[in-house]
Amino acid sequence: MNQDAKKQFGTMPNGDPVWMVTLRSGDAVCEILTYGAAIRSLKVPGADGKLYDVVLGFDNLEDYRVQEKYLGAVVGRFANRIGRGRFALHGEEYTLACNDGDNHLHGGLSGFDKQLWTIEDGGEDWVALSLVSPDGDEGYPGTLAVRVVYHLEGGALSLEYDAVSNQDTICNLTNHAYFNLSGHASGSVEAQQIQIFADAYTPSDAGSIPWGEVASVEHTPMDLREMQPIGAQIDAPFVQLQNAGGYDHNWVIRGTMGQLRPAARAYSPETGIVLEVDTTLPGIQFYAGNFLAGCPLGKEGAAYKNRDGFCLETQFFPNSPNCPDFQQPILRAGEVWRHKTVFRLSAHNQQ
Repeated sequence: MNQDAKKQFGTMPNGDPVWMVTLRSGDAVCEILTYGAAIRSLKVPGADGKLYDVVLGFDNLEDYRVQEKYLGAVVGRFANRIGRGRFALHGEEYTLACNDGDNHLHGGLSGFDKQLWTIEDGGEDWVALSLVSPDGDEGYPGTLAVRVVYHLEGGALSLEYDAVSNQDTICNLTNHAYFNLSGHASGSVEAQQIQIFADAYTPSDAGSIPWGEVASVEHTPMDLREMQPIGAQIDAPFVQLQNAGGYDHNWVIRGTMGQLRPAARAYSPETGIVLEVDTTLPGIQFYAGNFLAGCPLGKEGAAYKNRDGFCLETQFFPNSPNCPDFQQPILRAGEVWRHKTVFRLSAHNQQ
């Protein structure tokens, strides 16, 4: 790796340095932190040719350490929620921290988003980061070795995940970037448009825990099969939206898990920037930033408020270890958990 592409972003309390790696490809520029393997910024041209930073983030390490919104981070060992912080594997029950009310969220009290990742290798437009999660970490069985490769190619940022465990375990990795296609400090995303390539979603209870049902989006505000403003139905009198304060649900992506296929598309009429998301994973959590307010000031002093960014988190379904009819996130000892997600950005004068 060119050492000019790596600079120190801060220092952990134990003295370990946190690095920021800058990836470049054409006009696109992306910054990746070793803290949480987080995407700190992603700058791409709009239809007017100007560069827009379309990812929310912070200007210093301490703000990343104190915030609880998972900005830009890789989350795991299990992304999203596990009901009551419990799951069974081969008849043995495992107990996890309940850090989201009565439930386990995004790997627990000290998940992968709060860990210092190691730079393995890299180049001008890519970087490989790794992390080892020991047996019993946050209550999970098995020592899990994780690797994520970020590759910037034109306006496309791909994330390739690999994980191997020495015991059977569960694994569900995603990235929690908040996008605002009009620029990270431009305010509400409700006028930006969203499309999700899914005919069904997984309803959830008041704690955002699915119970195993797969429901059609037909004739509901969860029908995002055609491009529409994020805010068009977000406050509809529909119990699923009322429970979550807006969109924060898992959709069942069309097609076969393991095949890279379209999952979602978003668009800003203001900048002309289009975001297309492809993944090999079975589901996608569309979260409209309903609880974003309350974090430290963002980059350049931006005050991020609710719905100032949206997330498109590719994943196994929430609570899947407790829902036997869902595709299971079990990783067998010695096998490789391998998935890929691509965030492809381009600019058009009209959608």
